Amino acid sequence: MRTPSNLLDRRTPVDLQLTPMIDCVFLLMVYFIWTSSFAITEQLLPSQLSLDAPSSAAGASDLPPPPEADFEEVVVRILWEAGGPNWTVNDSPVASLAELRGTLQTIADIKRDAPVILHPDPKVPLGEVIRVFDLSRLVGFEKVRFAATDNT
Repeated sequence: MRTPSNLLDRRTPVDLQLTPMIDCVFLLMVYFIWTSSFAITEQLLPSQLSLDAPSSAAGASDLPPPPEADFEEVVVRILWEAGGPNWTVNDSPVASLAELRGTLQTIADIKRDAPVILHPDPKVPLGEVIRVFDLSRLVGFEKVRFAATDNT
């Protein structure tokens, strides 16, 4: 049998303070809720709807739907010839910077999330490359990248 000790009577009761831990948990919850994105992504499904009555829609449904304009990627080549820049968009020559902007704007109106790949010639000054990069971002393209060349 154990003999009673005076040391047991001297211990103070231990109180657990849970308030700081609960505060930290709530702060973490608030942080993760604010940084998460709740936007629902919208996707366009290609379909053809008829506005006519079902009886008169028989002739219209025989036609195939128009093809979707889809761009895998938009390649803008920048060449330096005769002391000035020349541009091509997907191997189609463009005469001026204003025409290049119009072509890129037309493509951006169709598919804004198509990646634009800038492929400058090594002779092209950096200012011309930056001008086309800024133009691509200005018309609304989200992904503008540079082509990598293999120098081996």
